[in-house]
Amino acid sequence: MTTAKRDTYTPETLLSVAVRVFNERGYDGTSMEHLSKAAGISKSSIYHHVTGKEELLRRAVSRALDGLFGILGEEHARVGHAADRLEYVVRRMVEVLITELPYVTLLLRVRGNTETERWALERRRDFDHRVAELLKAAAADGEVRADVEVRLATRLVFGMINSIVEWYRPDGRGMSEREVADTVVRLVFGGLRQAG
Repeated sequence: MTTAKRDTYTPETLLSVAVRVFNERGYDGTSMEHLSKAAGISKSSIYHHVTGKEELLRRAVSRALDGLFGILGEEHARVGHAADRLEYVVRRMVEVLITELPYVTLLLRVRGNTETERWALERRRDFDHRVAELLKAAAADGEVRADVEVRLATRLVFGMINSIVEWYRPDGRGMSEREVADTVVRLVFGGLRQAG
């Protein structure tokens, strides 16, 4: 007696496959056919879980954005000197990026071609603005260098952190999450902190 292969995909496992394919092919270059082949299930099975690929995209970028915005609600991001809070946020950004690497990679690659992408870009700008406000507060308190323009410093910090998606591979042979976070914090705040 043989039994038919049962669809064992859950929305979470399907999302993981979709994110991998989106990152490999680009969101615009991915069809439902690509997703069904990668998942090893029929398109109708995918539609059992989601309304389409844009819903998968929204779930994926939401996961990345929720991780980033979650940092801002943590106690060390809300309480204390602005420079200490900023340092905590930068460290946690690296940790979230590494923990949610495929999801954050996808978030950083959206270009605004769909409603979901435009929504994600707007939320990313909001997050960036909130971190920039922390840097401004630290500068106003005299805790970071005043001779570095805040917008430029913010862009450089985000550039350093966001570039991690291009080279970091969690294969156990490279730097650990903690080593990467420690190094980023050391480089950023070695240059930003006011000597004193």
